[in-house]
Amino acid sequence: MKKVLLLLAAAMLAAAPAKAVTLGGQNWTATGTILTLTPAVPTGNQPLNVQCVICGDNQPQQQANFGYTNFKNNGSDSDLLFFSTNVAGGGNPGPDTVGIGYDGTFLRDYIAAHGAVNLTFAVGIDVNDAGKTPQVLESFYLLNLTQKTVLAAFLGPADIGSKNNGTGFPDYTLEGFNIALGSDISIGDQLIFFARISNASDGPDSFFLIPNVEIVTPLPATVWLFGSAIGGAAVLLRRRRRKEANV
Repeated sequence: MKKVLLLLAAAMLAAAPAKAVTLGGQNWTATGTILTLTPAVPTGNQPLNVQCVICGDNQPQQQANFGYTNFKNNGSDSDLLFFSTNVAGGGNPGPDTVGIGYDGTFLRDYIAAHGAVNLTFAVGIDVNDAGKTPQVLESFYLLNLTQKTVLAAFLGPADIGSKNNGTGFPDYTLEGFNIALGSDISIGDQLIFFARISNASDGPDSFFLIPNVEIVTPLPATVWLFGSAIGGAAVLLRRRRRKEANV
């Protein structure tokens, strides 16, 4: 089985590098960086110092003009898909509806004002996990809503069990974001975040900005294909282990 999956991954790497991502009924051209997911060492409580872009009622905002999606997960939804929205306390528009994007200048000004002069940042993830098995981060994207391109992406699946107690303390960070002007971002472009979690449990998770984090080296577009293959392999192996456990 493992040999078959490795051959599949190799075949995908040899394929054409261009890849389209379909989210919210729209096609996005995958041209950006691949994000890395790492366990976080908490440096402070999120509501006191940084802004979330997707969160729930237990994540208050200290800036009224900073929009965020309040998706109000009560623990009963096992598969969560949501876009961010530039409306303070705005509800989740739904998996097939793209929300209102952030003005790129607004985000750049916020990141720069918090010390990230190179306009790099990370996204912290606060996990509220009450299940016997950890929640799974299936994917996370930073999208250019104007140009219909992917600026950064995490291609899961990856288990994200709760590691740090307390609301607003990050359990994980997604690193590798850069919103400096360039070929993928122009003045006036609208940016938006997208997240998907499966096996969700307990209260709402949150995704919030952590400015001034070094960016990883951009990877070739073929890595998108490799990431998809590895993600599929992980799902198959997980299912196989569960079947063996049941037997």
